[in-house]
Amino acid sequence: MIKHGFKRVAACIASVAALVSFAACGTTDDSTAASDTKTADFDVSAVKKDDAIAKMVPDSVKDAGKLTVGMELSYAPAEFLEADGKTPTGYDVDIATAIGNLFGVKTQIVSATFDTIVPSVGSKYDLGITAMTITEEREKAVDFVSYYNAGSMWVVQKDNPKKVDEKNLCGTKIAVQTGTIQADEANAIKEQCAADGKKAVEVLSYQRQADAATNVASGKADAFYADSPVGGYAIEQSDGALEELGSIQDTTLQGIAIKKGDTQMAEAVQAAVQHLMDDGTYTKILKAWGVESGAIDKAEINPTDLD
Repeated sequence: MIKHGFKRVAACIASVAALVSFAACGTTDDSTAASDTKTADFDVSAVKKDDAIAKMVPDSVKDAGKLTVGMELSYAPAEFLEADGKTPTGYDVDIATAIGNLFGVKTQIVSATFDTIVPSVGSKYDLGITAMTITEEREKAVDFVSYYNAGSMWVVQKDNPKKVDEKNLCGTKIAVQTGTIQADEANAIKEQCAADGKKAVEVLSYQRQADAATNVASGKADAFYADSPVGGYAIEQSDGALEELGSIQDTTLQGIAIKKGDTQMAEAVQAAVQHLMDDGTYTKILKAWGVESGAIDKAEINPTDLD
């Protein structure tokens, strides 16, 4: 089970009421420089340029002097906005900033909805780092460098007043984020319930994960389904309004998305992530956000073992 002791940070979801405001915090297709300030326990600005890795970086990034990274900024604790509504924060933001530092360039976060990120890698931005599960389908569109391992979690209102059973979800309203693996699975459950002639499932799909959490907390939806770090963080920040249902399921690798066929960029990113793993920076970042249970020790380009 993933630990729920996520460190509290200045975020927009410190309570149920704040969950509602958090849903409005994100922006779309806005470019924002990643903060060089420290997280709860780790100062990312301590990561400096590595000359060997910097030599591997494509000229387009070197010449621009920046690494642009697409993120869906309402997916705490992976990536979200600080209380000012402008500054990106989270463990993905820290990892992206650390990669840019190793490259010798600034990291610029580009906020976008999750389902638009894969099609935009290589055009709107250099990388997509947004708690994205590596799948065979996505690998047809982009290349990946693995960097984290996460499962899926069901979350309901405290004490489960609607008596949701994760083993029998027919007749429930399931909230998910559009374009996620969990959205695919929720729709598969919907189809199976219909095929079995059981009570209908209603899948409520939202562009931002915060909306899914908010609508469960308010009772509009019966449960939401999300990556385990995200579900755990939402519970921790909900002031007792939410709780985990059942246990974490289907642990799989997540990856950094890179333009398909851009071998130079993929190798540079792989070298940078492996460097962060080997020197301990990666672990320090994850511990700062309370998500070290998902750590891996090897960064691979298009890993074949996705379980």
